Amino acid sequence: MGRIIGLDYGTKRVGIAETDDLKIIASPLITVHSKDVIQFIKDYILKHDVESVVIGHPKNLDATDTDATKLVNDFVKHLKKKIPALNIILEDERFTSKMASQAMIAGGVKKSKRREKGNLDKVSAALILQSYLTRQSNGF
Repeated sequence: MGRIIGLDYGTKRVGIAETDDLKIIASPLITVHSKDVIQFIKDYILKHDVESVVIGHPKNLDATDTDATKLVNDFVKHLKKKIPALNIILEDERFTSKMASQAMIAGGVKKSKRREKGNLDKVSAALILQSYLTRQSNGF
């Protein structure tokens, strides 16, 4: 049983978060370029025991696919080919960017730091991962 990492996948950047060893808290980790994310995951797995990867799955309010859903699905297929043993979980990511922005404001993050898209991406990844952890602890 290892850590769980969370991804907020985008065509340019991928926000990455990680759990603590007890899988209680999700924390923002880093933002990497989309072309580098699979190598980052491979390197991370070499250093840490990884149980699963939770990837934000974009949906509209009515639960239909968005324009980004196909991109995430294609990435998941590619990731499964590159790291077949990896357990991949899709997690609803509706509202995560807005929630990440609000969390950064509430946390006192300066406006200049909030404007850095990479910061928003890794906080969004942490919210996606925390959402998954909360659902699991509630038995859903």
